Amino acid sequence: MTTDRRQRLARLVKLQERLKELHEARRAAHLKEAAAAEAEAAELAGRLDAPDSLAALFPALYHDRIARALARREKSLARAAEEATMVAAAGARADVAERAHTSAVRSHERAAEEKAVLEMLEHQRER
Repeated sequence: MTTDRRQRLARLVKLQERLKELHEARRAAHLKEAAAAEAEAAELAGRLDAPDSLAALFPALYHDRIARALARREKSLARAAEEATMVAAAGARADVAERAHTSAVRSHERAAEEKAVLEMLEHQRER
C-alpha cells in the first residue's frame, strides 16, 4: 500500500510541476503580448509626429489605434499578473506534494529497515 502511495505522490509531484511550467509559459506569453502592444503604440506615436505621415489626414485613426494598443498592453499585463499568482500557487502545491512524497519514501525506507532488522534478529534467534 505504501508503494502505491509513493507512486501516486510521485505522479502528483510531476503533475504539479507541469502545471507550474504551464502557468509560467502562459505568463511569459502574456508579457510578450504586452511588449508587442507597447512597441506598436510607440511606433504609431512615432509616426504621428513624422512630417511625411498620414497622421495629419487621419489623426483620430492614429489616436484610436494607439489607445487600443495601450489597452491590449494593460490587459496582457493584468493576465500576466494573474498567471504569476497561479505560478505561486502551483509552486506551493508542488512543494507540499514533494514534502509528502519525501515523507512517504522515508517512512517506507524506515519500515523496510525495521523489517530487515527483525528478520535478522529472528534468524539469529533460531540458531
